[in-house]
Amino acid sequence: MAYLDNIRTFIRVYELGNMSSAARDMRISAAVASARISQLEEHLGVRLFQRTTRMLNATEQGNIFYPGARKILDAVDEAEAEVNEVTLVPRGILHVSAPLGVGRRLIAPEAAAFRADYPLIKIRLRLSDRKIDLAMEGLDVAFFLGIPEDSSLRIRKIADCERVLCASPDYIAARGEPDSIEALRSAHDCLNLRYPGAPEFRWPLQTKDGPKRVEISGPFECDDGDILTNWALQGQGIIMKPLFEVSDYIKDGLLVPVLRQHPPVPIQMACLYSHRRKQDPKARLFIDFMVARMAQSIGDLRLETLL
Repeated sequence: MAYLDNIRTFIRVYELGNMSSAARDMRISAAVASARISQLEEHLGVRLFQRTTRMLNATEQGNIFYPGARKILDAVDEAEAEVNEVTLVPRGILHVSAPLGVGRRLIAPEAAAFRADYPLIKIRLRLSDRKIDLAMEGLDVAFFLGIPEDSSLRIRKIADCERVLCASPDYIAARGEPDSIEALRSAHDCLNLRYPGAPEFRWPLQTKDGPKRVEISGPFECDDGDILTNWALQGQGIIMKPLFEVSDYIKDGLLVPVLRQHPPVPIQMACLYSHRRKQDPKARLFIDFMVARMAQSIGDLRLETLL
C-alpha cells in the first residue's frame, strides 16, 4: 500500500503542479507528500521533479512515468470497484464538484439522505462556477450547466433548466423594465458570470426568429454566481439565472422577471464521470440518487407558478 500511496501522491503532484496543493487535496501534510515522492524517486532511481523554492516541474523521466502510473491507478480503482460491486458494500471517498448554485440548492440538501442510505461512502463536495477538469482535479463526478468540451468523458443528462432574466423592484423603479432586446443591450446594467476562459459576454435569448445571442454589458462581473444574485437583490442590475437558483426570491417578490417576451434559452444540466470500463459503484449510486431528485426538483418548477 505504501508504494501505491507514493504513486497516488506522484499523480496528484504531477497533475496539480504543486506539492502543497497536492498535499491539501489528499489531506496529508506537505512533508508527507514530499517524503512519498522522495521514496518513489529512490525506488525508481531517477528524479521525477525538478524542485526550486518557487517552482516544481516534472523531469523527462517524470513525464514518461506519469501515463503508466495513471494506468496503474486506474486499474486498481477498477479492481476495487469490481470487489465493491460483488460484496454489495460500496465504501470510500467520492470527490464531487458542482457549480455554486447547483451544489448549494440541489446537491447539498440531499447529501444527508444519501449518507443515510450509504453510510460507508464519504462525500467531498467542491463548489465553483469556474470550468472544472475532471481528471486533473481528481474528481469522480462533476455536475455542470451547459455543454461539456471534453468528449472523452461520459455524460448523463439530468434536465433542461428554465432560465429567467430578473431584477429587484428597486432597480426597476429607478431604471424601468427593458421593453425590447435592444433596450436590454443598450440601456440597462447586466450582471455577468465571468471566469478565466469564459467564452463570451452574450446572453442567449429566444425571439420569433429563433435564439439570438445578445451582447450585454454592465458595471459588475464575477466568477461567483451567488454574488451576482446578491448584487441583483441590491438593485445593481439584471441577472440571467436558472430558475431554481432564484425561485424563492421571485416568489417572495425580492426579484421580478423582466423581458418575459424574450426568455433565455434553457440550459442543460448534466453530470460527467470517467470513461472507465467498470464504473465505480459508489459513483453510480451517487449519480442515480442525485439525478432522480434533481430532475424532480427542476421538473416541478415553472415560472408561471411563482407569479
